[in-house]
Amino acid sequence: MEERGSRITSVDVIPVGLRYTHDGPPTGFGGAQWTTLRYALIKVCTEDGLVGWGEGFGYNVLSATVQVIRDTVAPLAVGRDAANIAGLMASLKHTLHLFGRGGPTHYALSGLDIALWDLAGKRAGVPVAELLGGMQRREIPAYSSLMRMPDPAAVARACEKALSRGFNQLKLHEHTVEAVAAAREAVGEDVELMLDVNCAWTPGEAQRIMERLVRYRLKWVEEPIYPPEDFESLARLRQRVPLPLAAGENLANAWAFKAMLASGALDYLQPSVTKVGGISELRTILTLAEMHGCAVAPHSPYFGPGLLATLHLASHSPLIDQVESFGVRLETPLFGAIGLPDANGMIRIPDGPGLGADPDPDVIEACRIV
Repeated sequence: MEERGSRITSVDVIPVGLRYTHDGPPTGFGGAQWTTLRYALIKVCTEDGLVGWGEGFGYNVLSATVQVIRDTVAPLAVGRDAANIAGLMASLKHTLHLFGRGGPTHYALSGLDIALWDLAGKRAGVPVAELLGGMQRREIPAYSSLMRMPDPAAVARACEKALSRGFNQLKLHEHTVEAVAAAREAVGEDVELMLDVNCAWTPGEAQRIMERLVRYRLKWVEEPIYPPEDFESLARLRQRVPLPLAAGENLANAWAFKAMLASGALDYLQPSVTKVGGISELRTILTLAEMHGCAVAPHSPYFGPGLLATLHLASHSPLIDQVESFGVRLETPLFGAIGLPDANGMIRIPDGPGLGADPDPDVIEACRIV
């Protein structure tokens, strides 16, 4: 039964580029040099005057995500019941599956789903975590996810600066043993180090290099093999080298995670709420992970509503013991200090209705990409 006033009247997408600085020269991922952090904000309005905010994955595919929201998702969502999240999302996923069960189509649906949960929390007057089953914690540790650096010396300097800002868990985006060695020497033995390779190696290269990395006691090695769908090679690697493996930011939906879990390839699952289908799909992935006894370390190098959604999922789920915080300093934060680590590397879970905060309209206008 439709709740009074919950019919969707508009779905708008606002591309933004948030300005930032970091400890190193200009860099980026996916073959591009980043000057801003680019996100697709989704604004969903309902008949009763409520506004929900979501985020579809952006960065190098921002324009594609924006176009799918404007041309495909918005026309299908307007007029539907925002309170029926499960029904609406199931209908849209089925209708649009011909155009991709991942990629920009699913990124757009992810943003809509997050906005619907924000609306649901606001309508109920409770945080999203309460709708998920209850807030099990009020704050959570964050690890600093550093940008890629040009050489081992720069890696060491970036790690030292991250420690000075209160972090005791750091993730590198490097490809060499020398860079990891420099990081471990800089931070000492008590700091947790993680390594994200971004699918840089073949299976043979991964085994050879990771055997040399064992001595540096990494908490996990992330996406060591290309292509990321090669679950069999990941499983063999996990058996042969005593380092925990993590992956999942490039998996499209819960069905893909089901297959990866069945392969026994991973110690940590890394779904991205702005990619995988939003809060609803990530909730399913958490259930799958629990059934397989696998930890979850969400992919969340963003600072929009997707980060707040990740925090609410982390507040609810005991499978998540830390969250990813992009190792940059925002010049234009969308939520002020909300969602950002404190001096001890902890992030407080927003406890207001819905996601707990709306984007600052002045920041949106200052950072809007026309």
